[in-house]
Amino acid sequence: MDRLESKLAKPVIQTLAVIGIGLIGSSILHAARKRRLAARIVASDKSQAVCDRAVEIGFADEVIADIALAVRDADLVIMCIPVGEYARVGAAIMPHLKPGAILSDVGSVKACVFTALDPVLREDVHLIPAHPVAGTEYSGPDAGFASLFINRWCIITPALNASAAATARVRSFWEEMGANVEAMSADHHDLVLAITSHVPHLIAYNIVGTAADLEEVTQSEVIKFSAGGFRDFTRIAASDPTMWRDVFLNNKSAVLEMLGRFTEDLTALQRMIRRGDGDGLFNLFTRTRAIRRSIIDLGQETAAPDFGRQRAPEKS
Repeated sequence: MDRLESKLAKPVIQTLAVIGIGLIGSSILHAARKRRLAARIVASDKSQAVCDRAVEIGFADEVIADIALAVRDADLVIMCIPVGEYARVGAAIMPHLKPGAILSDVGSVKACVFTALDPVLREDVHLIPAHPVAGTEYSGPDAGFASLFINRWCIITPALNASAAATARVRSFWEEMGANVEAMSADHHDLVLAITSHVPHLIAYNIVGTAADLEEVTQSEVIKFSAGGFRDFTRIAASDPTMWRDVFLNNKSAVLEMLGRFTEDLTALQRMIRRGDGDGLFNLFTRTRAIRRSIIDLGQETAAPDFGRQRAPEKS
């Protein structure tokens, strides 16, 4: 029994319902089961095949394909689905949530949560959005593992008039899974994540797409001689396409703002190379190297070879 398991005297949540059993959903289920965060754990997914696999894995007390039945009696409902599905799923489950229930999510765009759910939100249901900044390029019910959130950040973005008690419960839930929790406004979150996550993914998708086009010309040499940098881009570009399509469509303004800044900086870099500005290039690379070291120092990455990713993640 590890430190997080041993310190819990009683469950944080009586009944937990997780909608969507992909990487994040299955990791929440693994962690909640391992840490005993809920007295009763319910999982739901629109795919019957995924539900069947979830039953085999055994990280929930009940696996119910019907989301209306799955959320009934739940104290905390976490939507682990593409943000483009929020309006549909929110409308479907809202009549079946019990008074006082907390509705949360794990999406990497937050302003759109309120846009999608405010029109159907009941006064006696608490909406407390959250975003665990953690993940891998894998997806599906077999991709999850209990330690995914340990020492990673989870950002909660409650509305100004949100219940303090409900916000505290969501914060406590994520802290008990090992995450560091910080609160901020939805708009600020979307701007920060646009540069730290969304634009890097967009760049990765673009570079790998360019390489795929070159592959036809270079007779497979791009793939054959892939160096570490390109391999890392392909890891990012292997992320779930549905999720990232919805991210870009729902964080359009912030992503376009950051892309504009990136384009300006890229033009400046092109100018340095064209002019042979070695000092400018060296200073830029020195500054960016220091940022990498800062990320490692904060425990958000490892300095191990291949970024420590040579081992498959453990299961709970």
